[in-house]
Amino acid sequence: MQKLLLLGDEAIAQAALDAGLSGMYAYPGTPSTEIMEYIQASGQAASDGVHREWSSNEKTAMEAALGMSYAGRRAMVAMKHVGLNVAADAFINSAVTGVNGGLVVVSADDPSMHSSQNEQDSRFYGKFAMVPVFEPRNQQEAYDMTFDAFELSEKYRLPVLFRITTRLAHSRSAVARREKRAQNSMALPSNPRQFVLLPAIARKQYKVLTGTYEKLRTDHVLEGYNRLLEGGGRGTGVLACGIAYNYLMENVGDRIGDYNVLAVGTYPLNREKVAALVERCDTVLVLEEGYPMIEEHLRGLLDRDVRVQGRMDGTVPRDGELNPAIVAAALGLEASYGKDVPSLVRQRPPSFCKGCGHADLYAALAEVMAEAGPGRVFSDIGCYTLGALPPYNMVNSCVDMGASVTMAVGAADAGLFPVVAVIGDSTFTHSGMTGLLDAVLKDSPITLIISDNSTTGMTGGQKSQATDRIESICLGLGVDPGHLRLIVPLRKNHEENKAVIRTELNHRGLSVILARRECIQTASRNKKAESAGKNQKSE
Repeated sequence: MQKLLLLGDEAIAQAALDAGLSGMYAYPGTPSTEIMEYIQASGQAASDGVHREWSSNEKTAMEAALGMSYAGRRAMVAMKHVGLNVAADAFINSAVTGVNGGLVVVSADDPSMHSSQNEQDSRFYGKFAMVPVFEPRNQQEAYDMTFDAFELSEKYRLPVLFRITTRLAHSRSAVARREKRAQNSMALPSNPRQFVLLPAIARKQYKVLTGTYEKLRTDHVLEGYNRLLEGGGRGTGVLACGIAYNYLMENVGDRIGDYNVLAVGTYPLNREKVAALVERCDTVLVLEEGYPMIEEHLRGLLDRDVRVQGRMDGTVPRDGELNPAIVAAALGLEASYGKDVPSLVRQRPPSFCKGCGHADLYAALAEVMAEAGPGRVFSDIGCYTLGALPPYNMVNSCVDMGASVTMAVGAADAGLFPVVAVIGDSTFTHSGMTGLLDAVLKDSPITLIISDNSTTGMTGGQKSQATDRIESICLGLGVDPGHLRLIVPLRKNHEENKAVIRTELNHRGLSVILARRECIQTASRNKKAESAGKNQKSE
């Protein structure tokens, strides 16, 4: 079959298309974004009629994918790890309802927090929901596992969690494709009450789920990705999960036979296979990207004289990504990977793009807030969070999607005035609308600034669900038209914008300011595309 050079994200996307995908659902979030983008740009997806539109948030994406599965077709939903928090209600309950068509949930974790608020480990969600979890070691395995994940989903009638991390998502390798499979025909569930989680039904289905989860431990597909490599002597054994196996091999290479190794790519683990490793070793080193999930499990359940090492005892750092040097140190080996690359360019903190509308907004807001005092600006997740850095130093919070609005409401409830919440247009439709409804119902004395750049800018300029809809949404939620203001954040409008912000900041009730100006990056791309289109027509 054809070979392609693919990112880990792209390998998963291509595999889903080759495995008969009918619907792709997602909300942009690094490092998962490229999965949807690849499918949206795919000629194969277009010719096969695959649904591939962005969703408003991860919860709506998960629910729409479950609806596609309900109709008997194969669906995939992708998000970053904190997005799984948003989708958790639907995800956990989908294990109880079960699925009809195959359903694969991709969660892209971000150890070391390259572009995230935390390092959480999605494997815990899989264990909590009691569904199979796949964790590929490389791009080829990511491709192959995607096929098996859909098959396993339909075999056990369960959603499957597909966990990747930043390094795999954003590195490239050659991938050999399999023969393309046709899409499922539409078919409604054979059990008409399967998706009705009334307590009497849910109790029965939960009992089935617990029994099925135990069967998964010995499923031959899952077992095939968990390989026990028997080495010589007792010494140290290694349990290496997912991409951690690559770091092990970079250190030991041809000397892998000196160690007993259990290479793990799927969960739940077969207890007998883990016991077989432990019986051959005096010490077990657990290498896993993220939290010490397997390490905790071993420490709690092993009833034998074996020492367990890993993140919990300090053999491996408790936080951050694994790398070959960390693994070498854990094995007592000398790490040597060539000379350090000299620093040619001084590092600098991230900053707004030149000409960014967010920058002009903060320039005006900073001058007005200087009159009110510090500690009054609640922000959200997006490019505009850079307002926390110099020279603005404006932002006092960034917790989760939509929290700017509700934290401002809570601070106002405590008596703080004036209070400002800053949120982007895409984040507003993701999770800010319900918070605004709370503010409307209480007429909270806050000023909500929606910095509308008509795109999802932080993840590369994907479509924003809010474009051309924000005013109608705000009015529909009950915002007073007299306190729904529009400003254009440009330097020439600086004094005018300050006056609007100051007026609304002094209002003892809810006000909403729309700071609207197209993202400078998407505007440039759109201009180039328009120019290219005109040139083609003239030719």
